[in-house]
Amino acid sequence: MKKGTLNPNIKLKLSLPPSDEVYFAKFLTQSGTFMDGDLLVNRDGVRVVSQSESEAPPPIKPLDNQLNLADIDTIKVIGKGSSGIVQLVQHKWTGQFFALKVIQMTIEENARKAIAKELIINQSAQCPNVVMCYQSFYDNGAISIILEYMDGGSLSDLLKKVKTIPEPYLAAICKQVLKGLLYLHHEKHIIHRDLKPSNLLINHRGEVKITDFGVSAILASTSGQANTFVGTYNYMSPERISGRQYGSKSDIWSLGLVLLEFATGQFPYSPLEQDVGWASVYELMEAVVDQPQPCASSDQFSPEFCSFVSSCVQKDPNDRLSANELMTHPFMNMYDDLHVDLSAYFKNAGSPLATLNLW
Repeated sequence: MKKGTLNPNIKLKLSLPPSDEVYFAKFLTQSGTFMDGDLLVNRDGVRVVSQSESEAPPPIKPLDNQLNLADIDTIKVIGKGSSGIVQLVQHKWTGQFFALKVIQMTIEENARKAIAKELIINQSAQCPNVVMCYQSFYDNGAISIILEYMDGGSLSDLLKKVKTIPEPYLAAICKQVLKGLLYLHHEKHIIHRDLKPSNLLINHRGEVKITDFGVSAILASTSGQANTFVGTYNYMSPERISGRQYGSKSDIWSLGLVLLEFATGQFPYSPLEQDVGWASVYELMEAVVDQPQPCASSDQFSPEFCSFVSSCVQKDPNDRLSANELMTHPFMNMYDDLHVDLSAYFKNAGSPLATLNLW
């Protein structure tokens, strides 16, 4: 072969370096996060997550500020309301599940104020018996609130399955709800104003937590009182229905009605014609104001439970016990020796967590 000529039988391979764009793309996740080893960077900041097979990413905590709407996948809708929806979502990095509450913004003043109050309370509340808020966002005309996911659903869901809840479990449930109210009333100076079975959520660990602060009132001090008329009528206290000033003990009235409903399987105020129901909400409200207060039957329930309910549903709020006083009521500790396992009870009762199909 002459010098300077190529052998036609030899095939040459040319390897060109990748363009900068192609090379850089392999470090980007679908959500636009730059990921190189343990380092993750996006427009919301820097996060270091172990990628080793033996060590899972650490769970995100409410105060971490490390959540991003782009980094969560929607699993399914788990709740709907007049102002928006609640979705079950999963975080792409850690695999954690959250509840995403999406509220469509409106220029209507009352609705806007309610959303603002909910955001303020959610961001400030840090209590084991209040549903935790992780982060809130505004995007494309909607407020998105990432909340702790309670995989057992609500006590309203549970009651539909079990029909009635036995006293030992009621005491354990009530103790947790009271701790949440104690925190709201005495530490945060907040009246919930819409305490009802659907706003009490449960999880597989047997925890009971208060949620939904869209109609809550924030008071300036422990002696503060409110006079606005919002919330679910069924569980509303007589002083609120009558338009009088009210305080945190209006939540105690609601708690008493909720406990009676759990114990008996029916709402304490029943119309004369039960098959027909109340002709209007005003008839129900008149019954709450004018009829004798409801009570637990001494033939069916312990004296302690009857006394506890009575302490909650006194017509005069001055005669009701506070959350702090109720914590020392004999009913709260009468079943402690039984070591009640709410986790097992929720599961055995057919709580939604036992049959949850995520996919």
